Amino acid sequence: MKEGRPHTYRRGFIPQPVVRFTGQRTESGELRDGFLTSFVNVSCVQPLDGVDGYGETLDAWLSVLSRLGFHARHISIYGRVQVWQRRQVRGITLRFRHLDLTLGDIVLLWHAEHPQRLAVDLGTSLERLAWARTREAWPRLVFGPLAEAAPMATLDAIRTATLLLGSGIRPAPRGAGGITRRVIGTIDHEQVRLGVSAAVRSSHQYWTNFEPLPTPWPAVAASIEGECSRT
Repeated sequence: MKEGRPHTYRRGFIPQPVVRFTGQRTESGELRDGFLTSFVNVSCVQPLDGVDGYGETLDAWLSVLSRLGFHARHISIYGRVQVWQRRQVRGITLRFRHLDLTLGDIVLLWHAEHPQRLAVDLGTSLERLAWARTREAWPRLVFGPLAEAAPMATLDAIRTATLLLGSGIRPAPRGAGGITRRVIGTIDHEQVRLGVSAAVRSSHQYWTNFEPLPTPWPAVAASIEGECSRT
C-alpha cells in the first residue's frame, strides 16, 4: 500500500508470535490479566478493492468466532470513526469484544495521497481468545501447572526471553539484542538459581506450535542463566 506494489508478501489469517511492551499494568507495575509481553497475534491482513471489503472481513471474522463458540449476539463493535494518520498512512480503528472482554481490533487503512490503495488489518491475541472462551484463571491458562511455581513477572519474562533467544536474538548492548537483555534483566535471579529449564521447555514447546525455533531449549536455558550470572 505504501509503495504501490501490485502484490503482498502474505495475506489472509496469519498467526504471528510478537513481543510488545504495551500491555496494561497495575499501579504496582504488574501486568493485568489478559496481557502478556509476548503472545500470538492472530491477524488477517489483505488489500481491499473497496470499502465494502472492510465489512466483509468483519462478517467473515464473526463466522470464525461463531465456530469457536462465541455467539454473535454477545459480540459488540465499538470505537469512534475518527481518522488517524501515521506518516503516509491513514486509518480508522474499531474494536470488538465478547461480553465485557475486548478481543482485538479491525483497522481500515489507506494511503493518504492515494486513497484507492486500501487494506484491512484485523488482529487479536490467541491467548485472549482462549481466555474469553474458557474464562479460566489467566495465570493457569497461560502457564499451566507452572503458574504457582514462580511470580507472574518472572514467568512472563522467561516466556518472552525464550521466544527471542529461540529465534536467534542474543543479548546485546543495543538493537534487537538490547530487548533480549532488557527482558532477561527482569527475571528473578533467585528463580534462575533454582533453575529455569522447566519454564523454558514449556515456553519453547508453545512457540514451536506456530514457528519452529532454530535454537533448542537447552541452549536457551543456558543463555538465560549465563546472562543472569553476569549481571
